Amino acid sequence: MSKAAELAKWGEVSTNGQVSGRRNIVINGAMNVAQRSASVTGIGATSGYYTIDRYQIIAGATAGRFTMAQVADVHDGFANAMKLTCTTADASIAAGEYMGIHYRIEGQDLQQIKKGTSDAEKVTISFYVKGNASATYMLEVKDSDNTRLNQNQFAVTTDWTRIEITLNADTTGAFTDDNGLSLELSFWLHGGSTYTSGTYTANTWAGQTNANRLVGISSFFDSTDRTFFLTGLQMEVGSVATPFEHRSFGEELALCQRYFYRWKTDGEAYSNLCIGGCTSTSVARGVAQLPQIMRSNASVSSSGTFRIVSMGAGVRTGITITINRGHTLQPFMDFSSSGGSNLTAGNPAEMGANNDNDSIIDFNAEL
Repeated sequence: MSKAAELAKWGEVSTNGQVSGRRNIVINGAMNVAQRSASVTGIGATSGYYTIDRYQIIAGATAGRFTMAQVADVHDGFANAMKLTCTTADASIAAGEYMGIHYRIEGQDLQQIKKGTSDAEKVTISFYVKGNASATYMLEVKDSDNTRLNQNQFAVTTDWTRIEITLNADTTGAFTDDNGLSLELSFWLHGGSTYTSGTYTANTWAGQTNANRLVGISSFFDSTDRTFFLTGLQMEVGSVATPFEHRSFGEELALCQRYFYRWKTDGEAYSNLCIGGCTSTSVARGVAQLPQIMRSNASVSSSGTFRIVSMGAGVRTGITITINRGHTLQPFMDFSSSGGSNLTAGNPAEMGANNDNDSIIDFNAEL
């Protein structure tokens, strides 16, 4: 974009009152935070969060497989991008197949859109994309509170292109003002006839009709040469796509940790998660201090080798980790040992990694 064009856009933005306050509703739009992993292979059989924070892969019934990675691809002020690389093609697309990238938003972060009222605002979504060849994919915006959808096709070429889509205001169906799921942004890259056999109508809010959702899109799984890159995702109130709002890495990480936090040893083989006390001959309990208040009480999963260290009992191993009492900032954690039953209830204990540089504990409060 030329400087003159950018200044002209800022003039319109100023007129529309879009400048004040935080503009970008999306977290981690520059793809800078990837707590789980920088790259995961063999994706496609199941849905899940794999690499870049806040972006979920939705997949069903497809034989296609791909690698998802956070990659360095410097352009337009961005250092990182999401890259999908097809590794197994799907030459025979069954009716019920689908694959896409989801981004989910809480209702309490959407009230400024005034959806469902006579004053409902237009919303502009912008993002940068490229691929290995020309393709057509679908951006679907779904009001999950009222099951209302809006579809817009977008084109991908071999060069980075900024896509700008302004959604018409929707005066039907308000977003719930809470911490639950209210809006989904979906980048659909593959679908079977269940989702492609209907009629495509651009930028129209309507009830959900599956046959109309992915009409006219290319298949990401048509060749093992296929790639798809995405970065610079921004969603803002108004009819103008303003320049991308960059935030510091620390701020983006803190925002991401509201939904997911990975505790890890980071090379310190005997890191402690918490200090507490023994509650029985095989269980020690402590309070984990999370870095951010999470969206809701988190679930927990772990991998690696852990231990309990307690007075008079030495080191207890064979540990299973569970949450005894949920909390958005300080959950009570139980470390249960199958490696002995000589803990003494009431004695102090330390709980953490047991000579393992790669131990992790995941706290998950995703939408």
